[in-house]
Amino acid sequence: MSGTTELTTDQEVLSEDKQLIPRDTTDQKDAERKALRDYAEAQLRKLSASRGLDWDKMTDEERIDFVDDLIHEDRACKR
Repeated sequence: MSGTTELTTDQEVLSEDKQLIPRDTTDQKDAERKALRDYAEAQLRKLSASRGLDWDKMTDEERIDFVDDLIHEDRACKR
């Protein structure tokens, strides 16, 4: 008996580098990415509110500018 496990294609996903990996691993990574994205968005909402801005009312361009201003602390944030 070998130490490897064979999975059906229903249990596997083809990764970007063309390797089959167990689906539950990708599901877990998807959940981790979503949790991280949700956390980041919550932090951006708090930061924008602390500067008198409403994240939910901002356009995509305004959000991009806001994050760009956060990254480049050597210049003043736009309002």
